[in-house]
Amino acid sequence: MTERDIILNELAQGLRPMSQGTEWFDTHGPKQQAERLLFLRHHCVQARAVTEDGPESIRRAGLRPTHTPAVLITRGPIDQQLGKIAGLAPVDERRKAFRLLVAVLAVADERRRKRLCCGGCGHWWHNLPIADR
Repeated sequence: MTERDIILNELAQGLRPMSQGTEWFDTHGPKQQAERLLFLRHHCVQARAVTEDGPESIRRAGLRPTHTPAVLITRGPIDQQLGKIAGLAPVDERRKAFRLLVAVLAVADERRRKRLCCGGCGHWWHNLPIADR
């Protein structure tokens, strides 16, 4: 468990406001941002994100359906699209990608919690306290 993983899970669970998440994301250079997007993609896959998570994730991320990450998430197999989203290079697109991938993680993890962890579980990320603000 790293600080990065804790922050990403706090954001997905609403334990940390997205404004703090985008500030944290923006403090990193392009290479580190790309790494964080790839880690987010990995978390989304591990949470078993599905194509049907796209519309709700777009809504939660506050993106317009015409924004590049929003268009990508609705076109094709989710695993491939998550990789394309994580690989977006322009600064504005990376910020949108970050918000969308956090939302995808939130939607997928909520579903997983309801199905697999409703009776309690040992996942460290399901037992996080509210972040200090």
